[in-house]
Amino acid sequence: MTLQQLLYVIRISETGSFNKAAEQLFVAQPSLTNAVKELEKEIGITVFNRTGRGVTLTADGMNFLPYARQVYSQYQNLLEAYGKAGARRQQFAVSTQHYSFAVKAFVEMTKAFDVAEYEFAIRETRTRNVIDDVASSRSEIGILYLNDFNRKAILKILSTNQLQFTPLIACRPYVYLWKGHPLAGRQAIAFDDLAPFPCLSFEQGDNSNFYLAEELLSTNEYPRLIKCCDRATVLNLMVGLNGYTICSDIICEELNGGDYIAVPYADEDASPDNAMELGLITRKNHVLSAMGERYVAELKRYLGTETPA
Repeated sequence: MTLQQLLYVIRISETGSFNKAAEQLFVAQPSLTNAVKELEKEIGITVFNRTGRGVTLTADGMNFLPYARQVYSQYQNLLEAYGKAGARRQQFAVSTQHYSFAVKAFVEMTKAFDVAEYEFAIRETRTRNVIDDVASSRSEIGILYLNDFNRKAILKILSTNQLQFTPLIACRPYVYLWKGHPLAGRQAIAFDDLAPFPCLSFEQGDNSNFYLAEELLSTNEYPRLIKCCDRATVLNLMVGLNGYTICSDIICEELNGGDYIAVPYADEDASPDNAMELGLITRKNHVLSAMGERYVAELKRYLGTETPA
């Protein structure tokens, strides 16, 4: 088994085609096909289903791919640390629930790497996709939250996927709304106060459950509920419909603008389910790349949780 063969498998899975993968890798298609066949023979499984309309991963191939990504990613990290400067394009990706602070840290990380070529990615996406992206090595780091309600379920999913959760900061719930909202002047907002207004929630897909929700108090019965897919739409609906969402008070005004505020949620029962612990997920035993380390440092700097020198 060679690193080149692993790269071939990764690229074929991304393109869905031996021909397209060969074009992108600048190799002859027969050479690529033979290399994959030799790999399949060596490891004793069939990685790809080959059809006239392209290729797809077999069940064994889906199990094999995350390991291939992880090994090749660590090889790239090794090149970055000890290879010739500028020998390869810098690569880094993070997947996150919809948090502006995660984007802000990404911006600062990108500014810090003044390299001639790079390929960075940030994906604001569904909770399950955050987990899957890190498990498959599509992203090096994921960002999500735990609380007493979802902790057991999420940690079980992470453990199954050989992932670990590292806490960043603990937060209490706030009601996030625009400054012109009828409740914007309150010192605190109770659940009953919110009944006349639509609750805005990030959609988690048809097979989602309460444990994957991005918002606190996801099990409450909201008389008016609107599901959205992106943060910009949520902000627009806050203004257009006096909508709101339940989140932390960590808001990046530089990115979201100054028209929005977070008002403390009046937690009558002080339930621990209402507290959230924001953190990052990584693969177990994974050594972060230089970009990954800088990104985590920028997260901690913004959240005010960095360790003093």
